[in-house]
Amino acid sequence: MSQLKIFIELTRLNKPIGIMLLFWPCVWGLTYAYSIEKNFNQFLYFLLLFFLGSVLMRSAGCIVNDIVDKDIDKKVQRTKNRPLAYNLISVRLALTYTIVLCALAFLILIQFNALTIILGFASMVLAFSYPFMKRITYWPQFFLGLTFSWGIIMAYAASTNNISTEIIILYASAIFWTLGYDTIYGTQDLVDDEIIGIKSTSLKFKNNIKLFVSFCYFISSGLIVFLFYNNLGLNNFTLLTTIYILSLMYQIIKFKKNDSKKCLKIFKINNFSGLFLSIGIFLIN
Repeated sequence: MSQLKIFIELTRLNKPIGIMLLFWPCVWGLTYAYSIEKNFNQFLYFLLLFFLGSVLMRSAGCIVNDIVDKDIDKKVQRTKNRPLAYNLISVRLALTYTIVLCALAFLILIQFNALTIILGFASMVLAFSYPFMKRITYWPQFFLGLTFSWGIIMAYAASTNNISTEIIILYASAIFWTLGYDTIYGTQDLVDDEIIGIKSTSLKFKNNIKLFVSFCYFISSGLIVFLFYNNLGLNNFTLLTTIYILSLMYQIIKFKKNDSKKCLKIFKINNFSGLFLSIGIFLIN
């Protein structure tokens, strides 16, 4: 296998769903800020920077995750063929890739104001501590929510140079969204995780997974409605927000914890969920 192919598999560039799920919260923050700042050129420029940042940090995060989980991945059917688990690449080279990716991400980060740079460094703590959470708590999905949703605050701060109560509410909504969809994703590994001793919300709520995901998606949707209550009406924002909520409801109805292929398919719907809400918030302007 060529080094390029190994790198692509190691960083999951061949599976861009993770990049997009990291990117959409950034777009939520940027579009919400745009409704205040009304600076379209800055919006487009920051949109590009945050996309590139999402690609780089998601890639680096995947490598760190695989280094930490190298021995665990060998025991899980879904992950046993990952490059590090299958010994296709050394840990040393993988760390070198991580350093290069983080260095490139830093070059992007310093294009923003001081507040955003500080928030960016804070996100590193979340990103690189997440892989260890499955060993100590049944709530690693919550920590993923904190990490993947952090882009909302960073994007808003980059555009406005402050942090508002409203953006914290949007951040909380994204956390519950992530908590829900990653619980669905985690059901793919229920059997292996239980044998190995890895913790997750999927395992904690294995007898009531649909109820738990429903709760998460209900809170996410409720916070969106609360935040944008004054914007609801006969308009495109309401239509797209409704589609966002309906897409979450569809997932709850359709996913089956004993069907890993179905769970993955349903999980991927969240790429469109994030897109719908992004466009909806943008159309408020």
